[in-house]
Amino acid sequence: MTARATDARRAAVLGSPIAHSLSPVLHRAAYKELGLGDWSYDRFDVDEEGLPGFFEGLGSEWAGLSLTMPLKRAVIPLVDEISETAASVEAVNTVVFTEDGRRVGDNTDIPGMVAALRERGIEEVDSAAILGAGATASSALAALARVCTGEVVAYVRSEARAAEMRQWGERLDVEVRIADWADAEQALRAPLVIATTPAGTTDALAAAVPERPATLFDVLYEPWPTDLAARWSAYGGAVVSGLDLLVHQAVLQVEQMTGRSPAPLDAMRKAGEHALAAR
Repeated sequence: MTARATDARRAAVLGSPIAHSLSPVLHRAAYKELGLGDWSYDRFDVDEEGLPGFFEGLGSEWAGLSLTMPLKRAVIPLVDEISETAASVEAVNTVVFTEDGRRVGDNTDIPGMVAALRERGIEEVDSAAILGAGATASSALAALARVCTGEVVAYVRSEARAAEMRQWGERLDVEVRIADWADAEQALRAPLVIATTPAGTTDALAAAVPERPATLFDVLYEPWPTDLAARWSAYGGAVVSGLDLLVHQAVLQVEQMTGRSPAPLDAMRKAGEHALAAR
């Protein structure tokens, strides 16, 4: 599934809006470490309507694409095949152009989440909680299918969101119990809490962090730390950040697009940290 790594190649991240994306920083840092001086990685503001036309204009020099919102589902009809991981959540964040001209879609967010947890020593938990029920929550459920042996409690704001999470649970074979967002403080006592909500949503929960919290995975990376993550760390709990997720999923993208493994995780993380500090 990897692209050839010999000639000058191109890759990019697509989405709308896209100016904030750290992907170019991470991928370019990887190319530098891997000695791929002829490779380039750019960003393009592309929406769902413009995606087919963008694909039509791609030449043989293209190795791959990273995709962010709102393109993760819109790209599926434009690829030749998708991995089981991507199909499980109906979301593609990676397209690799193979030597024989095929477009292969994958999802590195899910194994990226698992890798980020394992880096913190989290191999398995007997239960977990998810804050929120948006697109990232389905990826979180898919990751939990690999690390959680018991019940996952999803804290949501509406019955529509509750129904979606139940459906994802059935599809991913994860035992999901729905709870009201008003009771979200209870989530903080779980062995693993994954916060998938937009910036500011969990700030009010910070005061409810228990004295001995376990592990928090907050998918945000800017602004960082969130109020919840800061309090969690202050109380000695383990915190996995959105930058950890971003780096780990980018590592997998670099490996697939370049054919080089392992990708330089440490150099990519340092580049991401430096870029965020400079903002």
